[in-house]
Amino acid sequence: MKHPGRPAVFTAAFKYSIPVLLGYLAIGVAFGLLLADAGYPWWLSPVMSVVMFAGAGQYIAVGLFAAGTSLWEACLVQLVVNARHMAYGLTMLKRFKKAGIYKYYLIFALSDETFALLSSLPDEEAGPDRERFMFFVALLDHCYWIAGSVIGAVAGSLIPFNMEGIGFALTALFIVLMIEQILRVKRPGIFIISAGAAVLAVFLLPGRVSLLSAMTLSLALAGLRFRLYRSRLRSGRTTLN
Repeated sequence: MKHPGRPAVFTAAFKYSIPVLLGYLAIGVAFGLLLADAGYPWWLSPVMSVVMFAGAGQYIAVGLFAAGTSLWEACLVQLVVNARHMAYGLTMLKRFKKAGIYKYYLIFALSDETFALLSSLPDEEAGPDRERFMFFVALLDHCYWIAGSVIGAVAGSLIPFNMEGIGFALTALFIVLMIEQILRVKRPGIFIISAGAAVLAVFLLPGRVSLLSAMTLSLALAGLRFRLYRSRLRSGRTTLN
């Protein structure tokens, strides 16, 4: 069987990543506007987006810079906020195993939205050239974010904007992607578990540890649920909601 040409794989990856395109342009623009509103030069936006590429982390970094937070404090906050990517990476180890040279960029570019797309990637969508397809999806997502952040930063430097409520753009994208994944996977159970863990952590624990605690609890419950699923599989009951 012939492998599809690079343009065909790129086109398929672009179509698959359109939901992130629409979201990243919006929240990238919002990030650029926030950066410009904080008084920083527009060119810092593409530099951060190329080198750092951490949506929520970049939003938080603007606030940390403006508050005069020390480097060590900023690093600690970013470690806590982005600790979820360790779970993402462990989940994707098997998928990235045969990615060759693409693997290094895939690891770097594994944002929340890229993980959402790649972790639920159906075989018929990727075709036989899965590794190149995943690389193009990650690269396109990165480019969408860079483009949005540059547009926002340049516009914010030239035009005054009312910034009230604009930080909610990132949360809105997460909600849309979650709904998209529920409809695609048709197994809402894991999403309900994660949402329940997040609600418990927010209401019962201090803000600085709520994120990590919610992740730990949801992973533990998901692992328990998977064991129950395997037990059902052995007994002939394979339905998993």
